[in-house]
Amino acid sequence: MGFGDLKSPSGLKVLNGFLSDRSYIEGYVPSQADVAVFDSLPGAPSADLVHALRWYNHILSYSQRNSLPGVKKPLGQYGPPGVADTTSGPAPSAAKVEDDDDDIDLFGSDEEEDEEAERLKEERLAQYAAKKSKKPTIIAKSSLLLDVKPWDDETDMKQLEEHVRSIKMDGLIWGQSKLLPVGYGIKKLQINCVVEDDKVGTDLLEEQITAFEDFVQSMDVAAFNKI
Repeated sequence: MGFGDLKSPSGLKVLNGFLSDRSYIEGYVPSQADVAVFDSLPGAPSADLVHALRWYNHILSYSQRNSLPGVKKPLGQYGPPGVADTTSGPAPSAAKVEDDDDDIDLFGSDEEEDEEAERLKEERLAQYAAKKSKKPTIIAKSSLLLDVKPWDDETDMKQLEEHVRSIKMDGLIWGQSKLLPVGYGIKKLQINCVVEDDKVGTDLLEEQITAFEDFVQSMDVAAFNKI
C-alpha cells in the first residue's frame, strides 16, 4: 500500500484518484491517517487535482490536527494496494516488479536497471490513475438534524428560521423544520438539511448560522446520518 512519492506529480495523481470516492484517507471522519498523509505533502495540490485539493483544504481547516482521533502509521499502510510508498526515501522492495524472466532490484547499483525500474513504477502509477479516473464519481452525502437555540423567549423564531434558510451553499439543501419547547417559554428551531460531505461541513454550517448573533445563541447537531 502507498501513494508512490507524494512529493512528485505522479504520487499526487495517485492520491487524487484514491480520494475520488472517499472523504478521508480512512473511515468517515478525519483522523491521524489524514494528518500523516497531509504532513507528507510539500504543499497544496494543484487545482486540476480536485479531489486531493478538496481534501487538503478540509484537513487544513483543522487548527489542532494533533487532537484528531487515531494513531499515525507509516505512509506505506495507507492508500491503494499495489502501490508502494517512496515519499521519504528510495523505492522500497515492495515496489519491486517481478517477472517470469526478470527480477529487477530497485536497490541495485546498476544505473540501467535503476532507470528501467523507475520507468516500470511510473507506468504502474499511470495505469492505476487512469483506471481510477474511469470509475463513476460517488457523491457522499449526509442528513443532518440541527438544533438552533435562541437567546430568550422574545426572539422572533420566524425571523430566526428565515435567517437560517437564507444560507445558500453549493451542496446544501434545507428540509423540514419545527419548533420544540426548551423551557421557560423558550423554543428552539429543529431543522433538517442534506449536505454533500466534500462541500459542506458541520463546522462551516455552525459558523454561518451563529453569525446571526442577534437571534442565535448556539447550534448543535442533534442527528447525523450518512446517505
